[in-house]
Amino acid sequence: MFQPVASDDVAAALADVTLAAPINGIVELAGPERFSLDEFGRRYLTATKDRRKVVADIHARYFGAELNDRSLTPGNNPWLGSVRFEDWLRRLRR
Repeated sequence: MFQPVASDDVAAALADVTLAAPINGIVELAGPERFSLDEFGRRYLTATKDRRKVVADIHARYFGAELNDRSLTPGNNPWLGSVRFEDWLRRLRR
């Protein structure tokens, strides 16, 4: 699982963090929705009318590491973006 975040949300988070008081810590940023990598790929290919098929491999490595469902998701209290994947796709199709 992972939570893709739109570049507009990244820019907004960066501005907020830059202008706020120092937190002396880490700010985690994530999109508002969780997806498996294969589901995300399928939705993107469908939206762009690409007929290729996505085949999931739960043992596939990600930069050499085997992941679990929490490896690419934020911890407690992340800064969550507001742009949902479907909304981003609609903008892409214009």
